[in-house]
Amino acid sequence: MSKWVQGLPTNFDKEKDHIVLVEVFQVNCPGCFLYGIPEAINIYNKYHSEGVTVLGIATAFEDFDKNTLENLELLLKSGEVIGETKKGLSQYGKLNDSKLSYKIPFPVAMDSLIKETGESSESRIKNYIYNQIPDFDSHPEDYRNQIFQRVKGYLKSKEYSAETFEKYSLQGTPSTIVVDRKGILRDVSFGQTGGLEPMIQSLLNE
Repeated sequence: MSKWVQGLPTNFDKEKDHIVLVEVFQVNCPGCFLYGIPEAINIYNKYHSEGVTVLGIATAFEDFDKNTLENLELLLKSGEVIGETKKGLSQYGKLNDSKLSYKIPFPVAMDSLIKETGESSESRIKNYIYNQIPDFDSHPEDYRNQIFQRVKGYLKSKEYSAETFEKYSLQGTPSTIVVDRKGILRDVSFGQTGGLEPMIQSLLNE
C-alpha cells in the first residue's frame, strides 16, 4: 500500500484470527459506490464485532487523473465524489449536495501505483499476448502484427500498474478479496455477486 488514508496501517499478517474482507474500488467508479462499498459497509456493521475485519483499497487501472490519492482523501474527509461517480450517483438520487449519503467506517488505503517507464519490451508484449491467446503463433502474420501493435499501444497507455490489482489479477472494480482466519486466500470476486454475506457466515462457522 502506498498510504493509509483512514484508520491504522495494517496487513493480512496483523489480522490473524480474523476473517479479512478487502473491498477494492476506484474513486471514479459509480458501481463501486452503488454496490461494492455499501455491501462492504453492511458486512462491517453486522460482523466486525464477531471477528471480521473489513479494509478498503482504492486502486487505479484507468482514469489516472481522477483515481488519485487527493480525490480519495477528499472523499474520506468530506464525502465529496468526482467524475463518473458523481454523475452516476446523482442520476440515482444518491447524493446530498454532491456528497455521499454514507460514511465509510473501515480503514482505507491507496494502492501503490508504479509508474511504467519507457517502451514495453518485446518479451513483455509477447508474454501479455500469450496469456490471452495461447495459440498466437498459429495465426496469420497480418493478424499477429495487428495484435502486437494493439497490445503495444495498450501497455503504453497504462501509465501505472497498481500493486494489489496486479498481484490478485483483479478483473475490474468493485472487487472483493476474502482471507480466512488462518490467513489463507479463500475468494477473489469481481462485480456484484450477492454471495459475500453467505461466504462470510460460513467462514465464521468454520
